[in-house]
Amino acid sequence: MINSEEIDEVDLLVERARIAQAKFEKNGSQRLFDIACQAVGWALMEPKQNQRLAELAVRETGLGNVSDKIKKNHNKTLGLLRDIKSVKSFGHVSEDKVKGLSIYLRPKGVVAAIVPSTNPLATPVNNIINALKCGNSIIVAPSPKGAQPLKELLVSIHENLSVIGLDKDLVQMVPMPPSKVKTNKLMQLADMLVVTGSQNNVKAGYSSGTPALGVGQGNVVTIIDETADVQAAAAKIAISKTFDNATSCSSENSVIAIEDIYEKTVKSLNDEGGLLLNEDEAERLIDIHWKNGKMTTDLLAQDIDVIIDKVGLKNRADENTRFLVLPMNKAGVTEVVSGEKMSRFLTLYKVKNFSEATDLAVKIQNYQGAGHSLGIHTQSEERAHEIAMFAKTCRVIVNQAHCFATGGFFDNGLPFSLSMGCGSWGGNSIDGNLNWEHFVNKVRIVRTIEENKPDLEDIFEDYWGETSK
Repeated sequence: MINSEEIDEVDLLVERARIAQAKFEKNGSQRLFDIACQAVGWALMEPKQNQRLAELAVRETGLGNVSDKIKKNHNKTLGLLRDIKSVKSFGHVSEDKVKGLSIYLRPKGVVAAIVPSTNPLATPVNNIINALKCGNSIIVAPSPKGAQPLKELLVSIHENLSVIGLDKDLVQMVPMPPSKVKTNKLMQLADMLVVTGSQNNVKAGYSSGTPALGVGQGNVVTIIDETADVQAAAAKIAISKTFDNATSCSSENSVIAIEDIYEKTVKSLNDEGGLLLNEDEAERLIDIHWKNGKMTTDLLAQDIDVIIDKVGLKNRADENTRFLVLPMNKAGVTEVVSGEKMSRFLTLYKVKNFSEATDLAVKIQNYQGAGHSLGIHTQSEERAHEIAMFAKTCRVIVNQAHCFATGGFFDNGLPFSLSMGCGSWGGNSIDGNLNWEHFVNKVRIVRTIEENKPDLEDIFEDYWGETSK
């Protein structure tokens, strides 16, 4: 039964956001928008604040770990602010005299952001900064577990915005406690939706009637070929798999090794803290992590000692164990273990050659993760090109720790983001990393120019040539 009071709360929220946004745009400037972004960024990045909020996030959600949350909050926000520094995102931005076009950028209006419990701080801040950079207001709808950390964060954001004379209604959240009723109403009333998290939320966003930017499911597969620096690859996989207890949709879930270097891969993963499970242990883990094909919360984003205890591995694991490795030879829609895990374990496959590796990677991601990203550790540049033209994936991550690289990092050229579009393969309207460019409307002034009308021969000469043979 729909609660009318909940609906009224959201109506009022959006009304206030609309008033604040109109004033922000009318009296705004690029400089003001940029300072607003810095105010939001510092509300999370200030070291004591970051520590306090990270501790609260882990305590409230039960997901991830504090030290990595602090790093994530810092690096993702710093990287985003680097990306947008000196970028013009409002007003007249370009002039093309040849085509007779002038380009202006304008805000979308009121943005609604649906955010997950896995990143209850970094993802909202990323969305808020992108929205304000372009002159929008924004309302965030958190998961129930992530609501309290976001509420605490907004207190600091509002304080920082007030210092520069901005209305706190520019940045709001769905009233506590969050609910599906409130979120669905927000989806209907906003001018644009950004949906990160469960695929049910993404589908709800697309069906809301409001323009929506949804992102797809992870389930990263990484290939290690026979030319790779295997030890370096294992080190990168280990740090990526264990970061923030694998809360990232971009952490490796399956590793495929060419048989020539398979044993070296096993040893190298073990050197990095990967405990190789036998068949009985692997089955026990699978039975705990999935029930009737659905992921449980028992091992979800938990510390390794919790996982070791619940899977009954205390007699085998040692103090160096950081993650678990499950040797597998089956994958696809009938094998849940080949899907997304969001826990500190991965599946390891052995194949004869690179062709088998790419076929297997595609099979796994056709089950879960199509469009998101694939990783490869190799010394062959050509192998990356082969994947790009064969797999249904929007990113091919070469010789990098996947969970850092996919969302942009300081040593690659992708935009910093916590929301990765997966294109048509993943059922998304975008195929790149969500960034400020998705938060603007583009206005074009169009003038007449000298006519440029081709002759029919210029257009059809190749076709006519073929048919005349």
